[in-house]
Amino acid sequence: GMIMSTNTSLNAPKRASKPPFWALFGAGGMVSALIGPALVLITGFLVPLGLGFSPQAMDFGQVQVLMGSVLFKLALVAVIGLFLFHGMHRLYHTLHDFGLHITPAIKALCHGLAALGTVVAIVLAF
Repeated sequence: GMIMSTNTSLNAPKRASKPPFWALFGAGGMVSALIGPALVLITGFLVPLGLGFSPQAMDFGQVQVLMGSVLFKLALVAVIGLFLFHGMHRLYHTLHDFGLHITPAIKALCHGLAALGTVVAIVLAF
């Protein structure tokens, strides 16, 4: 008869590091699409022009009060980190699309810079 191997580790696919980075890329894309335009509209146009907000809404004292909130700090760090991971992952794939040979070092550099930027945001916020 035929001998069947019960050792499935020989046929098991190699675990990839892609899912966590794709998750950060996807979450960053969603946050960028949903929150990014609102942030630009509010902080870049509405507040400076006094449309719907007091012109003092972004004064130092007001921002200092916001930064006193742990929830605000967490949200700010999340937005910054997700924007960075999304942007750096997109840059990584854009370099590939332009024909650059993407080495593991370049991939690590892109994701490492996003991680470093996120850590800097955490340190500055807290």
